[in-house]
Amino acid sequence: MSTAPEEPQSQNGLEPDRTTIPKPDSESEPVAQPEAKPEPVPEPEAKPEPVPEPEAKPELQPEPEAVVTDGADPKVDEVVEAAIQSNNQASAHPELKKDEGSRTFTMRELLGGLKNDQSNDVANDSSSPYSYSEESPQEHSEQNNAAMELINSVTGADDDGRSRQRVLTFAAKRYASAIERNPDDYDALYNWALVLQESADNVSLDSTSPSKDALLEEACKKYDEATHLCPTLHDAFYNWAIAISDRAKMRGRTKEAEELWKQATKNYEKAVLLNWNSPQALNNWGLALQELSAIVPAREKQTIVRTAISKFRAAIQLQFDFHRAIYNLGTVLYGLAEDTLRTGGSGNPKEVSPNELYSQSAIYIAAAHALKPNYNVYSSALRLVRSMLPLPYLKVGYLTAPPVGKSIAPHSDWKRSQFVLNNEGLQQVNKGEQKQSISGRSGEAAIKVDVPDIVSVSSCGDLTLPPGAGLCIDTIHGPVYLVADSWEFLDGWLDAIRLVYTIYARGKSEVLAGITTG
Repeated sequence: MSTAPEEPQSQNGLEPDRTTIPKPDSESEPVAQPEAKPEPVPEPEAKPEPVPEPEAKPELQPEPEAVVTDGADPKVDEVVEAAIQSNNQASAHPELKKDEGSRTFTMRELLGGLKNDQSNDVANDSSSPYSYSEESPQEHSEQNNAAMELINSVTGADDDGRSRQRVLTFAAKRYASAIERNPDDYDALYNWALVLQESADNVSLDSTSPSKDALLEEACKKYDEATHLCPTLHDAFYNWAIAISDRAKMRGRTKEAEELWKQATKNYEKAVLLNWNSPQALNNWGLALQELSAIVPAREKQTIVRTAISKFRAAIQLQFDFHRAIYNLGTVLYGLAEDTLRTGGSGNPKEVSPNELYSQSAIYIAAAHALKPNYNVYSSALRLVRSMLPLPYLKVGYLTAPPVGKSIAPHSDWKRSQFVLNNEGLQQVNKGEQKQSISGRSGEAAIKVDVPDIVSVSSCGDLTLPPGAGLCIDTIHGPVYLVADSWEFLDGWLDAIRLVYTIYARGKSEVLAGITTG
């Protein structure tokens, strides 16, 4: 690697170019977003909405995730992505995604049942240890009839839609029959909610008979019943949150939408508490928080945005190549940079500057593009933020390091120096000194960690390290210990190094090199 400039003005990058860029084409539905800011992209589980157009700045949009179901449902696995949009407020909504849940029937079974006209088959008659029966049998029957009327009124816009709706209608009848036999059958309630949610996808936004909102509202009621009967049904909380999010997106930036977004975030939280190993739920939780931040009063906004950042980051830590969460984290950081620049920040010298936030945003968007170079959304966003990178590097900043070859040394011997990161690795830059590989294979005098040598990257707290945010890079030649200026800066270094390694492991290093070298 070549040496970097001696004294950069910020921890990671150059003054961003804030010229307005034409609205890029989006691969999926647009997502509604705050003014002049990038927005996150959810996993294949929910769909994003169109973003408003900033006065002189483009916006990035989030990629939502889809609804989770157990059956072989091709639509559920589709990825919906958000694009950088202009600041005209439009409303799009995430696409339902289905998690693996306990389903009574799979779509393959339903299709087979439809072909064989086995309309008298009944769902598994499983009983639940929970009992929730606040309504009389007559009220249950009336509610079930109302739900069936809604489903029967959905026709589908084309042949595929009509064919799919016949399957969904058949499924709804079976679940209704199962619930008549056993009102406490939470599996049947959950699957019926999924059918209503799927049916809503076959209805256009401007339809009035039935309305998309009515189908989603009915689905929410079924999810509510199912979770009362089985409070540990995490898939129900997850898909319920998606249905609520879709309803919120139909209401723009109103008080009613704010309440719905709050409900959605609470359900995502419950889904994550019950199933912590779900990057999709964390990603969608971050998206819901980002949407909520665009509606709440300004005094509440930054807290919500920072919480959204933590959810996207947690999703990435569970799945390092989760490109949607990576992209969404970049868009929310872009928005935070815009807000910080507009308000002037808090004046705290330890607070990350707008330029650093712009540069961090560009790192995540560049990484998402490197992992999925054919996604138009990521390509368009990269064109907007590439100039915010400290080219020809991905990241430039300061870390406190021990003398070369001495990972354990007196604290007084540790020195703060500049480091650069690109697709090849992390390298220390010392004025007037030559470089040395950490493995000691050359006689140069600077720390260098090659990407192929990395085993793991983590934060660390050790009495042998100087006070601060410790960073440990474990390599095949032994560990490398460094200290970041703050815990917030440490998060940036951890993510950047992990992303570079993940891109290398996926065989996409050349794409990343093309981004940084032009």
